[in-house]
This record gives sequence, C-alpha cells and structure tokens, in this order.
Amino acid sequence: MRNDGVRIKGKKDGLIAEVDSDKFGNFEDILETLTLKLSKGKKFYKGTSLCISTKLSNFNEREILKLKDTLIQKIEVKEVIFEDSELQKAEVEEGVKGFSGVHEGRTKFIRKTIRSGQHINYQGNIVIIGDINSGAEVYATGNIIVLGNIKGNVFAGTTGNEEAIIAAYSLQPGILKIGNIITISPDDYEKPEYPEIAKVNNGTIIVEPYISNKYF
Repeated sequence: MRNDGVRIKGKKDGLIAEVDSDKFGNFEDILETLTLKLSKGKKFYKGTSLCISTKLSNFNEREILKLKDTLIQKIEVKEVIFEDSELQKAEVEEGVKGFSGVHEGRTKFIRKTIRSGQHINYQGNIVIIGDINSGAEVYATGNIIVLGNIKGNVFAGTTGNEEAIIAAYSLQPGILKIGNIITISPDDYEKPEYPEIAKVNNGTIIVEPYISNKYF
C-alpha cells in the first residue's frame, strides 16, 4: 500500500491522524491531503475528537490554527488536538528523584515550550524545560514539573493518584487537576518571585512556595 504520509486510526475516545510532515513539500500539501483523506469518512468522524500526531517543529502557530479551523469546519469534528510525534520517541526511563508520594519511574523530558493547541499525554512523570502556554494541555499519571511558567491546562495523577504534584516557576493554569481534584487560577493572581508547587492536602489543592529540603 502506498504511504502518502497520512495514516488514520481509530481509538477509544476518538480518532488519531498520524502525519509524516517530512514527506510533504509544504503546509498546503499536508492540509489538502489530510482534509481529503478525512472527508472520505466524514459521516463516521463527525462530532468526534481528532488527535493529530506529527512533528510539530515543522509547523508554526498560524499553520496549526489553520489546520485546526479547517478540519473543524470541513470535517465537522468536535475538537482537534495536537501531539508531537518527536516527543514520543524521546521517552526516558530514569525517574525524577526526590518527590514525596510518587515513586521514581518512567519520565519524559521535554526540552521545548508546549504551545497553544498542543496536547501531551504520558504514562509517568513529565519534566518540561520550557513553558506550557495558554491553550495547551499536559496529562501525566505521575508528577508534572515545569522549568518555566504554566498558563495552560495541567492534569497530574490522572489515574486517580492524589499524591502527585505539579511544580513550576509560576503557576497560572487555566485548569489544574491532581487525581480527581480540580481547581482554577484566581482572577487576582500575582506572579510570585519563587517557584511554586501544587499538591493535595485534606481533599483540597493547595499551592505553596517550593522549599527544596521539604520535598527531598
């Protein structure tokens, strides 16, 4: 079977399109091929969630937004989220040490900012050397550690582990969830001059200054 650079697969909660962007000459070719391929099954895909797994470094933010808007309009999917296929190849098995509550284990290190529209999901801990921008979403069954600012949506302990933590230089998320407990940032939030850590205490998410010897 000829590989045209796009593979469509079903999954439990929707649809995934694997796009090998290196096989295309330009963005418009990607958009045309993906739209054409999805249009053949439009009656089945209408109203579903679509995840596009691709090398996001080959796209700029304008192209990502255009791709999202076009597919929602023409294929009538409910939502479009993006997953960086390069990050899936960069899994690191060494755990993040020193965090109370979640044992060391599988950890993904991401050395880039997670942009609006991007979606990261990992079975383990996630360490991001960069920011999580507004409109981005990050899910981890373990901890989420960000060496930067969080302005997007973050979900730690997604299997129900309320001992997971979320830490960053600045916590300004749209949604922050640990285990089954969820919170949002207050409107009058002021950026602190110290790193912050969010954790569950007595059934409530609290945010406090990060004190190194308290967690190591």
